[in-house]
Amino acid sequence: MADNLDRVRDHYRAAGLAERLKTALAVFGPEEERLKPEQLATLDQFHTRGLAATAELAKLADITADMSVLDVGSGVGGPARFLAAAYGCEVTGVDLSEPFVEAANYLTARTGQAAKVSFKTGSALALPFDDGGFDVVLLQHVAMNIADRPLLYREIRRMLKPGGKFAAFDVVLNGGDPLYPVPWAKTPAESFLLTAAATCEAIEAAGFRVLVQQDDTADAKTWFAALRASGPPPSLNLGVVMGPGFADFAANLGRNLMEGRLGVLTAVFEAVPVKS
Repeated sequence: MADNLDRVRDHYRAAGLAERLKTALAVFGPEEERLKPEQLATLDQFHTRGLAATAELAKLADITADMSVLDVGSGVGGPARFLAAAYGCEVTGVDLSEPFVEAANYLTARTGQAAKVSFKTGSALALPFDDGGFDVVLLQHVAMNIADRPLLYREIRRMLKPGGKFAAFDVVLNGGDPLYPVPWAKTPAESFLLTAAATCEAIEAAGFRVLVQQDDTADAKTWFAALRASGPPPSLNLGVVMGPGFADFAANLGRNLMEGRLGVLTAVFEAVPVKS
């Protein structure tokens, strides 16, 4: 398991990320200029369909201002900042990558949201929080990197208050072997995909019941087709975070979806008492 975590950590190493972000964000003015979360949406939503997917998942989870939300695999913090701005809730992010957490804190300071949004470095398989501290847990395009799904989902269950909700948005196996590299893995050694059915089965076994389950593959295909048709990406894009090779990784993900090798699952679950 440690070897798997090390490979994943290396994939998201992102050396010099904070400095790259400072340089890229100069288009918005001087360092003391306060930014709006939506200004960062092209570089801080590290998943298919970007901000639109986060907004839809939050709506499905019925997030409200009085809730405490945990974003597992929070990246550079885009979803967390969006949720706090849109709903007024408190959001905590946790990510395996120290450079991502450093960048998330920097960007959150730039948007003036540090009172509502915070981040910690930690593993999704050993979350650094007490039991039952959150109303909602979000997991977006993270599970593909994790081999021990039962432990992942048990940890998420441990985080939730009774009746709390777990909202997942992940890439799943559909048919055929994926083509690599992809955004979460340069090789199959960092990738641990399951089918949608196997994913939901593993989640339910950890102490959840399904509230919403939908196949969003068609929407993902439409999104990738629109990206291709729109020409070169904006200067603020995920390549700033992941490096110049990211465009090829993303193109492979689009191809995998178009060829039916991979799909996209959106699902919301409710925490129920775990059977002894």
